Amino acid sequence: MSRTAALSAASAGAPLEATTIETRELRDDDVLIDVKFAGICHSDIHQVREEWGPAIFPMVPGHEIAGVVSAVGSGVTKYQVGDRVGVGCMVDSCGECAYCKDGEEQFCTKGAVMTYNGEGYDGEKTKGGYSQAVVVSERFALRIPDALDLDVAAPLLCAGITTYNPLKRWGAGPGKKVAVVGMGGLGHMGVKFAAALGAEVTVLSRSLAKQEDARAFGATDHRSTAEEQTFEDLKGSFDLILNTVSANLPVDAYLSLLKPLGAMVNVGAPSDPDTFAAFSLIGGSKVLAGSNIGGIAQTQEMLDFAAEHGIGATIETISADQVNEAYEKVVSSGVRYRYVIDTATIGA
Repeated sequence: MSRTAALSAASAGAPLEATTIETRELRDDDVLIDVKFAGICHSDIHQVREEWGPAIFPMVPGHEIAGVVSAVGSGVTKYQVGDRVGVGCMVDSCGECAYCKDGEEQFCTKGAVMTYNGEGYDGEKTKGGYSQAVVVSERFALRIPDALDLDVAAPLLCAGITTYNPLKRWGAGPGKKVAVVGMGGLGHMGVKFAAALGAEVTVLSRSLAKQEDARAFGATDHRSTAEEQTFEDLKGSFDLILNTVSANLPVDAYLSLLKPLGAMVNVGAPSDPDTFAAFSLIGGSKVLAGSNIGGIAQTQEMLDFAAEHGIGATIETISADQVNEAYEKVVSSGVRYRYVIDTATIGA
């Protein structure tokens, strides 16, 4: 075991405080990563505050991790010391079930091991990227292309793949009209990827405050959902709606914006159930769906696509002593568009 500096919450709702934690000794297939940057995902806040059910404490959050390999196990073939790598939401799976073999490790029938607030198959509690070092199997480390700076790459490991996956699955591309609901940490990545894939992109948001940013990210239109006229003007307009907000919406109103055979895909997770009328789907043979992260192969595809198209997250870099304040700003939508922790400041 070796020790490293980290930010940890002692109990549900407790502030994150600097501490030291143990990392496991390298197994044959492990890589030791010196973490350089860790993105703050809204799900970190949900889990630290135990809003998604019972959690494991003390907790070191963080599943948007970017860093450099500093040591490798004796059996590692994929990476060497000095390689730039990232870690997302998973750090292990069985590798044997049909989903794992198909590159969909997130659906592992044994249960994928989450990067933090999880438990490995050996009973070890997992600790995340709000730390200066992590140890993971080489299977779950992603190569970060040289064209991407590590700070803007970190949020791609969750926010990036969470939006890229449904856009690819539901055919965002040339000739398609895509609406992105909300333009926060997830939504701004959805806009960038949908535009780079060749779709015509509209942002749907409560206000027009981010209109200039939306166009800079590739959107051709930005409409306020606070105005009833928006839903009249855009009725039947979109092939795909990507809903990135974690608030309950008037689902029927949004479904009315789809063309027949269109799909509304949810990646935001409101705490209360949504309701909708069945005929909002039946009338146009429409689809209301959800989407998870992607598997390791698709996450690597996403990183390579981002590098090819010059796509990184739009970030605000913060120090470790700003994280608790940053949590409040994330909840109040006060960040443009992703906070990223400079992990060198932990314990400094």
